Amino acid sequence: MKLRVLVFINAFAVALTLSVANYYFQHSWKAVAVTFSATIVVSFIIFYYLIEKYVYSKIKLIYKQIHNLKLGRDLRDAIGEHVSADPINDVEQEVEEWAAQKKSEIESLRQQEKFRRDFLSNISHEFKTPLFAIQGYIDAVQDDDFEDKDMARKFLEKAAKNVDRLSYLIKDLDEISKLESGEIPINYTRFKINDLIKEVIEASEMKARQHKIKLVFKHKYDDAVLVTADREKISQVFINLVDNSIKYGREDGTTSISLFELHDQVLIEITDDGIGIEEKYLPRLFERFFRTDSSRSRQIGGSGLGLAIVKHIVEAHEQTINVRSTEGLGSTFGFTLQKAKQQIQFPNIPVLKN
Repeated sequence: MKLRVLVFINAFAVALTLSVANYYFQHSWKAVAVTFSATIVVSFIIFYYLIEKYVYSKIKLIYKQIHNLKLGRDLRDAIGEHVSADPINDVEQEVEEWAAQKKSEIESLRQQEKFRRDFLSNISHEFKTPLFAIQGYIDAVQDDDFEDKDMARKFLEKAAKNVDRLSYLIKDLDEISKLESGEIPINYTRFKINDLIKEVIEASEMKARQHKIKLVFKHKYDDAVLVTADREKISQVFINLVDNSIKYGREDGTTSISLFELHDQVLIEITDDGIGIEEKYLPRLFERFFRTDSSRSRQIGGSGLGLAIVKHIVEAHEQTINVRSTEGLGSTFGFTLQKAKQQIQFPNIPVLKN
């Protein structure tokens, strides 16, 4: 409601009240008309002056301060700025928007705090497990004083494996930190995604054979699909996803890789027919150290950071990654890459010699 309308309503109410009272005592319509006209004019002027001076001007200043706070400006910048003709309505809208924004920020902070607590709990657990194992093996060897050399050798080998696990954890954490901070640049090159998939399949063939899993590339190798991305980092994405499908695949199962050419992107999907993932776990699958089955995951091995690294690499390319899964049937991880622009080839024009 605008100021003049608000003032007029108040002035009309006062004038009407006085006019009714005047008619009650004098019973003269002429006196009522004069009283009503004079009262509404005087009341309008007084109310307008008082509200403008002591209320409206303060509301304008509050509106300017709220507006400048939202824009991140200094409060001193609020003075002298233009304000719309209806600052009361604007203040209401600004306050509602500000309250909704603050509520969203508080909820985000709560989620971040929960994530921080979970992360600290997970990382402490991930580090404690190999550290305690190393300490136990070394203590056992020291207590035995190397009298049983075969036992000492086995314990030292197990301790060495746990040291390797710690090294993987630290390396992966360092890589995620650098990816988040942008310290690791994305070196874009133009390459055939088919060739990279073939290389990853060949590199993973032995491990897949050990788990009795067949690797299949559904796209024809001779159909070149060019993308623009960081070849080394995308190779890491493939290795992590294929390795994940082998770890959680079923015996005599299949891991297949498919390519789909979209308008200006290429969709790559890695599908397995393994144990699958419960639907409730899918939103958290790319979180650091998140495991759907902790006991089995630790037996299989890995740092628990592979999918988090995959997500960071794909998002660093300004692309998306998603997962579809059905428990007991298998999982499909899909991510997009930018399709390489076709290079214009000019025909060879013979040069005429004089």
